Amino acid sequence: MRHGGKVLADQLSILGVKRVFSVPGESFLAALDGLYDSGIENIVCRHEGGAAMMAEAYGKLTGTPGVAFVTRGPGATNASAGVHVARQDSTPMVLFVGQIARDHRDRDVFQEVDYRAMFGPLAKWVAEIDQTDRLPEYIARAFHIAQTGRPGPVVLALPEDMLSATCDVADMRPPAQIASPAVDAQVAANWLAEATNPLVVVGGPHWSADAEDALARFADAHQIPVAADFRRQDYLRNDHPCYAGDLNVAMNPALAQRLANADRLLVLGSRLGDIETKGFTLADPTRQQQRIFHVHADIAELGRLWQPDHAVCMRADEFVKALAAVPPVKTFEKKASDAKQAYKKWVTPIETPGAVKQEGVIKWLSDNLPKDAIVTNGAGNYAAFLHRYFSYKQYGTQLAPTSGSMGYGFPAAVSASLEHPDKTVVCLAGDGCIQMTLNEMSTAIQHGAKPIVIVMNNGQYGTIRMHQERSYKERVSGTALANPDYAALARAYGGHGETVETQADFAPAFERARASGTLAVIECRIDPEALSTGQTLTQVRGG
Repeated sequence: MRHGGKVLADQLSILGVKRVFSVPGESFLAALDGLYDSGIENIVCRHEGGAAMMAEAYGKLTGTPGVAFVTRGPGATNASAGVHVARQDSTPMVLFVGQIARDHRDRDVFQEVDYRAMFGPLAKWVAEIDQTDRLPEYIARAFHIAQTGRPGPVVLALPEDMLSATCDVADMRPPAQIASPAVDAQVAANWLAEATNPLVVVGGPHWSADAEDALARFADAHQIPVAADFRRQDYLRNDHPCYAGDLNVAMNPALAQRLANADRLLVLGSRLGDIETKGFTLADPTRQQQRIFHVHADIAELGRLWQPDHAVCMRADEFVKALAAVPPVKTFEKKASDAKQAYKKWVTPIETPGAVKQEGVIKWLSDNLPKDAIVTNGAGNYAAFLHRYFSYKQYGTQLAPTSGSMGYGFPAAVSASLEHPDKTVVCLAGDGCIQMTLNEMSTAIQHGAKPIVIVMNNGQYGTIRMHQERSYKERVSGTALANPDYAALARAYGGHGETVETQADFAPAFERARASGTLAVIECRIDPEALSTGQTLTQVRGG
């Protein structure tokens, strides 16, 4: 006989879970007890949003579901931000939520929430487990759903009396691996041979170092330009001769034009959404100009928005390996060369105002970080400098939310540092972004995570200020920020902290941060005039 918390922990062990992220609550005490001697590491976080984002980052890093435990009511509400990231980013994740006792349901008792209704639009599947002996069944199904088709988050609610009850039940074995059917990639090569202006777009879930290598070999053989989805820049090493850049919020105008002018798009794993198409202006599903060959793991995505010539329901990482084995029918050397030259021109730094220049910081990081360094970020104009000027050298080095979630970068960096303690992990954050989750510095110190956090402090919510100035010139409302001394704050938590006020001070500060061997924060004082990669504050105002 085992109590439900022990059954749950044993099932997680069988499914290969080695680490979970949590904020403790009385609603799942039995689960905490089950984890006690399970061998599964429990990373104790300071906010449920941070815990969920750490779990999501783990899912991105490993391709297996990240797991988080949060308590009922406010805990679940806080965690919803991380669930939204997992949904938008197609990341496998399982969130366990403590729930009120079964005999108290529908009485509006303390912290009662209908989780099916609450998480229904955000998760792939939401369920509440009523019987202790069905825990293995539900958990196995949750992991299967989180990983199959288009991956995403699953939420399981755990009534506290169900979890503390005992039962005698067998564990569920891991599911057998289902091999995808072989696909004749020659069809894709023949189809591309009819193009005049082809472009490969790669993104979505299901990628790996092997897939990156296969894509590089395919691009080499066919000499075809390759563009990456928003915040999937590490899917092809950026120094590859065929890498054309990324389709992001502030994309290279030359790449935007290339997408608009493409007559054939080979879309691998991407959903080709509004970000990649600049609000469907570069490619419009209602007036579709480009012909599309679409590869996606979820059959529901094929034909949902775009009308493809060919639709292949298959994981993109598997399909690209088949592509790499197909000899080219036609090559596109001039197109690839032109795209590469446009990319090189775009990533040549443009000087911005101020004593500390974000383009200089990012260029230094790009030139000096190890090839396998993991770089994380959240949302804000500071991220545009990272996306434009940092060159990703291999797969698995970018952790960023395609959902555009502020506060994501720091919890993601903590998770990455725990998963890869021997790698350099760097978090880029704005002063608005970091303040949403900086309480997780305590989590980092407690569990030995040692990310280096670079805070670009310009005293404002820069992205919103930019839009505000465009629409309501010089009427600044709600975008100014009061900030702490970030370096002192890091030291207060037991980490290393420095403030950089000139460009020359950055490199030695970073080396000291790296040598500290602990959580480190480098605060860069940025001139508010340096609003974006392409325009100053004055220019945005029209001055």
